[in-house]
Amino acid sequence: MKIITTDFIQSVIDNKTKPPGSLGRLESIALQIAQVQNTINPCLIDPTILVFAGDHGIAESGVSAFPQKVTYQMVLNFLRGGAAINVFAKQHNIQLKVIDAGVIGNFSDYSHLPNFYNRKIAEGTKNFANQIAMTEEECAKAIESGKEIAIQETSLNCNVIGFGEMGIGNTSSASLIMSSVLNIPINECIGKGTGVTGESLEKKFKILNEAQKFHDLRVTPLMSDDAAYNSRDALEILRTFGGFEMAQIIGAMLASYRKNRILMIDGFIASACFLVARCLEPNILSNAIFCHRSDESGHKKILEALDVSPILDLNMRLGEGTGCAVAYPIIESAVNFINNMASFDEAGVSNQ
Repeated sequence: MKIITTDFIQSVIDNKTKPPGSLGRLESIALQIAQVQNTINPCLIDPTILVFAGDHGIAESGVSAFPQKVTYQMVLNFLRGGAAINVFAKQHNIQLKVIDAGVIGNFSDYSHLPNFYNRKIAEGTKNFANQIAMTEEECAKAIESGKEIAIQETSLNCNVIGFGEMGIGNTSSASLIMSSVLNIPINECIGKGTGVTGESLEKKFKILNEAQKFHDLRVTPLMSDDAAYNSRDALEILRTFGGFEMAQIIGAMLASYRKNRILMIDGFIASACFLVARCLEPNILSNAIFCHRSDESGHKKILEALDVSPILDLNMRLGEGTGCAVAYPIIESAVNFINNMASFDEAGVSNQ
């Protein structure tokens, strides 16, 4: 297969009837997608968002403004079509699939729905305040399950995919994963999550700080050139602090990258998952489009560490994949202009 060079793709973009660079980020998005697909006529087929849900043992320690049962209740809301991600996915004709990765509760009444998948590893992780959240077997099973969902339960033609999540307590998991992978002090990684403020936020910081000291896993795999070191330590961090839905997201990201899809990365939780995925597959960044900058304080530092610019900055921090759904029309616009906008020669316009 002939490789189309970056310079050639850029020349096609620059020769559209506009001053060079005048479409701003749309041009860099078009360039990236054309590079990934190795064509000057990129396309987006069967856009899909996978929403993985799981409960976290750390919620028992009071790190969230909402009770743990909200995870179950919100999954019901997804399945009934009432959540923000349902609204935005429907608006933009994005397929939406909901996965029970480890929610406490039973969804047997909804097992007949074509967009629901029961891939429950267990009913919630252990409380990482005093023990490791997942066994090695559970973590490995969750990653493999995420890979299977991404491949077997999505359209064979799907080439653009986003990742959403739901799990009370998962901003705590994301904060510790981020802190451990990037070697950033935990207090710079903790945010409001579901709306924790004041004394409750101070309590959250104390709990997470003590958990980090308890496990003593502050390492820097992302910064290492040793791939084996990256993988080993990233997986240890994930199973110590992560959730089943996060492990499944990582598996889905890895499998989707290997199918050469465009990966739409949502906010703080999804980006923390992406940090681990990148430790396991360093080249995955080439396929990733970061859809928005979350209002979670730690997300900005993840984006800076990865040296990426998000498409949107709307002060969103909901999760669910909502950032992916809202950003998708902009990604679509980038593909449409490179395909359908006239060149100077075609339009008979002077390019002087």
